[in-house]
Parts: sequence; C-alpha cells; structure tokens
Amino acid sequence: MPLFPVDTSDWKMIGRDRVSAIGLGTWAIRSPRAAEEVLVAAIETGLVNLIDTAEMYGDGAAEELVGRVVRRVGRDRVFITTKMLPYRLRSLEEIDRAARASLRRLGVREVDLFLIHWPATGLPVAEQVRRFEKVVAGRGYARYIGVSNFDRRELEEALSATARAEIAADQVHYSVLHREPETSSLLRLAVENGVTIQAYTPLERGAVARHPVVKRIAESLGKTPIQVALNYLISRPRVVAIPKTERMDHLMEILGALGWRLPLEAIEELEKL
Repeated sequence: MPLFPVDTSDWKMIGRDRVSAIGLGTWAIRSPRAAEEVLVAAIETGLVNLIDTAEMYGDGAAEELVGRVVRRVGRDRVFITTKMLPYRLRSLEEIDRAARASLRRLGVREVDLFLIHWPATGLPVAEQVRRFEKVVAGRGYARYIGVSNFDRRELEEALSATARAEIAADQVHYSVLHREPETSSLLRLAVENGVTIQAYTPLERGAVARHPVVKRIAESLGKTPIQVALNYLISRPRVVAIPKTERMDHLMEILGALGWRLPLEAIEELEKL
C-alpha cells in the first residue's frame, strides 16, 4: 500500500480556506509580461487560485507582478502566499517595515499566507516564530502565517511556539525525485497537525520529464511525465504543488495533472525512486 491514503480532491485546505492542489510560483521570472498573461489565464480557468511569491524574488518585482494579476482578476479570486527574508526577524520594527512593503508591492491590505522564508540563524525557532506572529498576524498583515524550508524538528518547534495563530503551511523542496519530506516524516507531522505542505521545485527544473520510470508510467497512462510528477504530489494529503511557467502550452500541460489520480501500483513504484 502507498505510504499515505490517496487524496482524490483537486482542492486542499490551508487554514479554513480551499486552495487549488496546484498553485503557480513566481521565482526567477524571465518575462514578466508573459508570466502575467499565464497567471491571469490560470486563474480564469477556475482550476487555480493560489499564487506564490516572495519579497526576495526579483527584489520585489515578483510581488509587483502578482499585484498586477490580482488587479486584473479580482482580489477574491487569488490566494496570495508571500515570504519574508529571515534577517527581518531581528526586530519587531523591521518585520513591520518588511511586511508593509510587501503589501504595498502587492497592492493589498493583507495577504492570505505569509511565511518565514527560511529559519533565521542565531535566533531560536520559537523566538522568530513568536516575533513573526506578533507583527504579521497580530497587526492584520496576513490571514494565516507559516514557514518555509523548516525541517521536521524546526516545524515541531514552530508549532509549539505560536500564541494564537496556527502554523498553516510549510513550503519545502518536494518532488517525486526529492522525497525528503516523506522519508524524514515531515509530511506525516504536517498531516497530523493540519499543516499544508507547499511543494516547490516539483518538476526539478525538467528532470522529472527525463526520468525513465516516470516516463514509462506516463506512457502507460497516456499522460506526460510532468503530469505524473505533479499528480504524485497532489495525491498526498495536505500537499499543494507549486510549479512555475511562463508559457501557455506548459500551463495547459500542468493543468492536465488535475482531475485524475495515479493507480496505487504506480504510486508505490514512484515511492521507491
């Protein structure tokens, strides 16, 4: 049997909100104009409502891009995730300045999910989470807070540190070829505590499309390797995949990972990679 029961829904929960099992990322955008059109098209399909960004991406340009998309499609149609650089956690004042700067670039009063981009060095996890919660959640800059690149131990500490807000998500590197969240029991901890895992680099910069096992399974199912790789992730409970694309044809391929699920024997085979 697979390691986890198969989640057959194309919608996941972050806090009390339904988000699409596949979101779209904005890291290393080469053509902002093309990316904007693709993001708008994705939202207009009704199959995607989650866009991921960060203050670090393009030195704020990615947040500005997402802001333009939101103005075109409507705020209520986009679940915005953004991330704050960890050195901002040195003081409450710096957290406040950074959060307000992100909101200005995005053109919104609050984001849906604000994450600590990775654990701050030289500051205990509990203290950084408490500071982040006090400002970002306490001052209404985000509806939910979470973390990114936190391993199992760090997520445990984060979960124990919050006063009122819950840790809603942990965004980590996760793909069919990089299954550390499974092997370290991070995913199991997340599932047990209602934390959603957002999987970045889910296509391994195209490497999944060249893997012989992924290719063979895809051919047997009449799917593409990219669709198999994404479907593997969203078959997991509480996992959202966040690929990136600036091409309409690639967007259509990505969306083709929705609406079906891998057979159990294929999931078991991929778990052995």
